[in-house]
Amino acid sequence: MFTGIIEGVGVIRSIKHKGEGLQVEIECDFDLKKVNIGDSISVNGCCLTVTSRLGTRFWADVSKETIERTTYKFLGEGEPVNIEMAMELGGRFGGHIVQGHVDGVGEVVNINDDSDKVELVIKVPNGLEKYIVKKGSIAIDGVSLTVNHIKNSFFSVTIIPHTKVKTTFSKLYIGKLVNLEVDIIGKYVGKLTFLDSDELEKESKITEDFLRKHGFN
Repeated sequence: MFTGIIEGVGVIRSIKHKGEGLQVEIECDFDLKKVNIGDSISVNGCCLTVTSRLGTRFWADVSKETIERTTYKFLGEGEPVNIEMAMELGGRFGGHIVQGHVDGVGEVVNINDDSDKVELVIKVPNGLEKYIVKKGSIAIDGVSLTVNHIKNSFFSVTIIPHTKVKTTFSKLYIGKLVNLEVDIIGKYVGKLTFLDSDELEKESKITEDFLRKHGFN
């Protein structure tokens, strides 16, 4: 589990095909002494497993499903990525619950860069907007942020200067694709309240025929 508080920025040093997936080599700008083989680590909001480590570099495998569901299909060597190590039991909880399971890819459609803040407007994939609420939490490329406004398939967030400097957000541009993970609580609530009629019919054994047979006309 992660909290969306980025520990540093890494750089993709190499990408190699491995079966149907990829192996990525990432160089970090912070100490990796606490990272062990087999540890989970968030890279641009995707939970990966460390398979090897040397100095400030580590290697991780990326599955076919992760490639298809995220911006990893567009990653290239030399590209910066947000890095967060998994939360330690008893550690400070600074952001919100982030699983590292990307729900969809959004597109930056507007950037309003003031001296004291940056406001982003992001377009979300169809269907994902129902899990996003005003003043709720969302992870963008692994960064925990608060939703300012949500309308149809667009939402906005504000980035403070510290977050901009300490993450890949200093490299944002209009048209950039970003990984989105909505709040896990919202997904559970959505599962209970937004089931479509087909799902309800499959789940329920009480049908119109059942009611008629038991005297309900």
